[in-house]
Amino acid sequence: MSQSSSETSHIAEGTRRTRGLNPAQDIALIGVFAALIAVLAFAPPIPIGNFGVPITLQTMGIALAGLVLGPWRGAAAAALYVVLGLLGLPIFAGFVGGFGVLAGPSAGYLLAWPLTALVTGFIARIVLRRGSVRWRVPLLFVAAIAGSILVTHPAGIVGMSINLEVSLREAFFFDIVFWPGDVIKSLVAAGAAALVHRSAPWILARG
Repeated sequence: MSQSSSETSHIAEGTRRTRGLNPAQDIALIGVFAALIAVLAFAPPIPIGNFGVPITLQTMGIALAGLVLGPWRGAAAAALYVVLGLLGLPIFAGFVGGFGVLAGPSAGYLLAWPLTALVTGFIARIVLRRGSVRWRVPLLFVAAIAGSILVTHPAGIVGMSINLEVSLREAFFFDIVFWPGDVIKSLVAAGAAALVHRSAPWILARG
């Protein structure tokens, strides 16, 4: 059997197994990825600029949730993480939590993450179904960076504009400093997600 045929069979088997997932397994995966995002938040944030938004690894966890779990479970994992943090668990960057973070410059980014995972997951589902295995990592990278560009950054810019009382133009230039890091984190997330889908294609959310 050729490599292509073997890969196709592997994906087909993964699809059959995915359809067999039960709600308990879905909930478990959502919880695991919410915990993963929280663990990544514990990595020391890198202060940058003077506007109070550090570089963190949380965004890589959000991308992974969408890329691995698909849109709905990925969004649920991101939403669970955000809700638990807003309820007071110190799981945001810098070991903080509570509704007070919504008055800070990071508010827009935090609130955007469930939608970011949703968009990333939808794009990932499309590319995994239609794209060649050879191009899986580049295509997943496109999905991750698209979610960031389309959702996270615009929401972050609006949040900084409101909470820092600066113009959207100024907030846009504050946001630019995060772009190179997002490219790197999206690439790492795409590589990790590709490995997961290669070894456990059944994990992707139902089609």
